[in-house]
Amino acid sequence: MGRAVVTGLWGRIEQQDFRSRVRGTLLGSALGDALGAPLAGLTLDGIREAHGPDGLTAPAPAPAPAPADGRRGRVTAATQLSLFTVDGLIRAHVRRDTGAWHPPTDIHRAYLRWAATQNDWGPDERRKDNGWLAQEEWLYARRSPDRACLTGFADDILGTLDQPKNPAARDAAAAARSAPFGLLVGWEPALVLQLAVECAAQSHGHPTASLSAGALAVIVHGLTRGDSLDAAVQRALGLLGARPGHQPVTDALQRSLSAVTQGSPGPRAVESLGRTAEGPDAEGSDTEGPGAEGPDAADALAVAVYCALVAEDVPHGLRLAVNHGGDSTAAGALCGALLGALHGETALPAAWLAELEGRGTLLEIADDFALEMTQGPSLHSPTEASPGWLARYPRG
Repeated sequence: MGRAVVTGLWGRIEQQDFRSRVRGTLLGSALGDALGAPLAGLTLDGIREAHGPDGLTAPAPAPAPAPADGRRGRVTAATQLSLFTVDGLIRAHVRRDTGAWHPPTDIHRAYLRWAATQNDWGPDERRKDNGWLAQEEWLYARRSPDRACLTGFADDILGTLDQPKNPAARDAAAAARSAPFGLLVGWEPALVLQLAVECAAQSHGHPTASLSAGALAVIVHGLTRGDSLDAAVQRALGLLGARPGHQPVTDALQRSLSAVTQGSPGPRAVESLGRTAEGPDAEGSDTEGPGAEGPDAADALAVAVYCALVAEDVPHGLRLAVNHGGDSTAAGALCGALLGALHGETALPAAWLAELEGRGTLLEIADDFALEMTQGPSLHSPTEASPGWLARYPRG
């Protein structure tokens, strides 16, 4: 990764609007994640049998074997990992003062901190110099983590595009943690794409997975900078075209754009966007290993983009994104990130937010990210720094 060039957008993007979009992206993704989680593994008929002919219309408790405490708004590992993505991005900018600048390494270290929360100990037994996020008690729970994420971050080896982790993994778990890359509004879109793709390959090495993550980041980036959703998708298509293995992802985005003009939105229209491959992929990659079978990241991206395009409001878009037989959790998280980046925090349903697990943590890190991106030089420099900020985001 080369050093990002900040292009001085703050004259065009009001800082308050930026913070609203950062909050909207993180909270929207978590809302979609939580809404879709109870539907994991269900067909459309199964969803209707469990929740009625309209499907799931509001957050519901997670089914067994999740903790049976009746809690609504419980998030999955996708939201946990998104939090650590933000943590890693802030630390990358803080650590730049030391002369070191390799964001994929800082993101990888953040994901290793997430992996540590998936063990049996709690924050009281953790190192106290890991920053504040690693001390959050509620993160120390397994919430259906993707197998490729667990194996990808099971050791300290950094997966790269040349030597990715889990090269057959093509599901949407890497994309579901990648919306925060799009919040780097001072970066050029091509650099946002590159960083998201490199970091996705740390656990999901198949191009369909890593390029879906990159595409989502570029679309969020455009929305956060004030573009329309259609324009942001078109920019992603333009950047993806030169990437090897891009066809499943660009085809998915094109399907989303085309479907908008083909009848009324509904569950069947959403399901028609899926194109989950069976057997070896077209490029002949080995299909053994974590993520080789099951939902396809490009399918989840297609559903999310379509639902965001046709959404009458945020709840409508999220309901569409989760009520189908595909990857409801990932599609909900991706769609929520898009709608949150597009409309900002105030468009999110207040009643759903009130029940969202981890809402306080999401708000806190969203505001920290906005502060770092807009006022970082006043918080730290190569010669001096705020002790409180470095305690929250250590340079090590």
